Amino acid sequence: MQITMNFSRISFALQLFFICHFITSGKLREVEGCSIYISNKCPFPIWPATAPNTGHPVLSNGGFYLPSGGVRRIGAPGDWSGRIWARTGCNFNVPTNHKPACETGDCDGKLECEGTIGLPPATLVEMTIQYDKKQPSFYDVSLVDGYNLPVSVTNKPSSTKCLIRGCTKNLKDTCPPELQVVNDGGQVVACKSACLAFNLDSFCCRNKYGSPEKCKPSVYSSLFKNACPSYVSYAFDTPSPVLSCSSDQFIITFCPDKWATHHLSASSII
Repeated sequence: MQITMNFSRISFALQLFFICHFITSGKLREVEGCSIYISNKCPFPIWPATAPNTGHPVLSNGGFYLPSGGVRRIGAPGDWSGRIWARTGCNFNVPTNHKPACETGDCDGKLECEGTIGLPPATLVEMTIQYDKKQPSFYDVSLVDGYNLPVSVTNKPSSTKCLIRGCTKNLKDTCPPELQVVNDGGQVVACKSACLAFNLDSFCCRNKYGSPEKCKPSVYSSLFKNACPSYVSYAFDTPSPVLSCSSDQFIITFCPDKWATHHLSASSII
């Protein structure tokens, strides 16, 4: 029997040294864990969401509200694998009946996604943490399904070789009309990938195009790469933008400044 403990009421000092506990065969065992800090530098609120890969737990109930300027720490097992993204333009005050409550990244109209994968297009942070295996963790930012917000990812303490920078251009400004997602007010709120927009094997790198030799960059993936050179722009993007770094703390910043440094204080953590 596995018991997952709720750390939401533990003091901040203890949270920084987060340790997961579970019971196996009636014996208490300690498992090393990690901290993921999610920061919102956007001039508007966002609703970060998480979805685990198969066999891994849901983090922080899968979603929460984060105001502009806010930072939230979520605990993760030392072997967690999954995705993290931000939803925008959400309104959870009106019953949705499973209709989208967010303009981008929606998960079945729910505030807490509970493991549900978000509706693309949305910029995805993909992580495979291997801290408890004493091996480097892998992470990237993917635009394979499209883009809704810029994001940076780094470890803590920060290291240049472990930093995925934000974008140099706003993809919403350069997004071609055929890829645009527009809200009720006529604003471009996201940019689809060519695979998502056209569902063609040549753009999706599948079937006879399912290899690096057959699936090459397109005019659309090149547009993504030009705006966000540190991100995965299509399935076989090379050289691989995936980073491999050892750490038990990671910082994910939505709408980062171009040369942002990541300073977190106890008073800023929600």
